[in-house]
Amino acid sequence: GCDLRKDTLTALALLAYITAVILFQVAAGLAFGLWRRASATAALPANAPVQAIAEKAAWSGWRDFRVVRREFEDAAQTQCSFYLEPVDGAALPLFKPGQYLTFQLQSSSGGPVRPTLQRAVVRCYSLSDKPNERTHRVTIKRVPAPPNRPDLPAGVSSTHFHDRVNLGDVLSVKAPAGNFYIDVNVETPAVLIAGGIGVTPMISMLLWCLAEQPRRAVHLYYGVRCGLDHAYKAQLVLLATNNPNFRLNVVYSNPAPGDNVGIDYQHKGYIDIELLKRTLPHGRHEF
Repeated sequence: GCDLRKDTLTALALLAYITAVILFQVAAGLAFGLWRRASATAALPANAPVQAIAEKAAWSGWRDFRVVRREFEDAAQTQCSFYLEPVDGAALPLFKPGQYLTFQLQSSSGGPVRPTLQRAVVRCYSLSDKPNERTHRVTIKRVPAPPNRPDLPAGVSSTHFHDRVNLGDVLSVKAPAGNFYIDVNVETPAVLIAGGIGVTPMISMLLWCLAEQPRRAVHLYYGVRCGLDHAYKAQLVLLATNNPNFRLNVVYSNPAPGDNVGIDYQHKGYIDIELLKRTLPHGRHEF
């Protein structure tokens, strides 16, 4: 009986010791984490990583922005960029390259069969420029009715932007959001792959990399049907010419008679694994 009691006390003592050690480690970890965060905040430089700033600077709810510029990005004029400045004049948070804005629009829908209806429409559009404290830019593609179903309505939001949003108009916008963005804390070669209007978040990532990480290799693979759909064409050519670490690979699936390989585009067909194998250098990449 004495031996059993002794063993029980020994086990309890051991359990208490282990519990104390665990609690001490947890407390020490929390204290270190709080000290590290406080130190990082106090010593945050002006050119700190984007996410370190963006996490602590954003507005809540809807904020008014004025349209200060409109610009078509493609020859067919189906993809239009809208430049937005905050009405209150306050500085903008430096968002993470690849994030999007949320808009609330008062739009009209209807047609010859249905009566016109005023309703609120909420849509999200990727930011298509590098972060800056003065303006935001989104690029929006007009969405028509499907060619085989002309009876269906065109895209409500994109039609509203293209036909009704003009210089000086004020839009309600929520702060940048989204978990699809480039890792700004590494300089592993980046491979950006996009088709059509899906290139907008990649443009934001590309412009940020070229401005903030000029030594980082960036490969953009951008697929469209033909030259009419080719957005940011002049800008991308200029960036590739002036930045030796930027490799531009434009792929046309159905080139028009006036589209010239090697000038307007680099590859014919589609973006696939074989193209990546043939054109990417060996080594690690972040896709």
